[in-house]
Amino acid sequence: MKKYLFSIRPFGQDFALLLLRAASGGMMAYSHGWPKAQNILAGDFGFGDPIGIGEGPSLVLAVFAELVCGILLVLGLFTRAALIPLIITMGVAVFIVHADDPFSKQEFGLLFLVPYIVLMLKGPGNWSLDSKLK
Repeated sequence: MKKYLFSIRPFGQDFALLLLRAASGGMMAYSHGWPKAQNILAGDFGFGDPIGIGEGPSLVLAVFAELVCGILLVLGLFTRAALIPLIITMGVAVFIVHADDPFSKQEFGLLFLVPYIVLMLKGPGNWSLDSKLK
């Protein structure tokens, strides 16, 4: 039993990928995407404009990445496609928005960026909708 539970293959890898997807996607959607979506629903489009496309479009793109793609990541549905906006959003947050801030401000974005890159390289695992749809 112990050997099965802590085996690297296949249970351990798939469980680890599920845990990484669910935690990073769920936290992003709940604590970042949902509050921004509520701002949109309330008609408040005030937001930063880090890449020069305007506050409204920047907010909509952030909500799409953080909420919609975060949920897709949890489900393991269109995983690699959903990771692209998440990686871009976290890259902008870390390397543009917080570029001049101390590492303690950049660290939070990096703690999301690194798992997204790992999932992009590794894939969603067998416990995902992507796997079931193949």
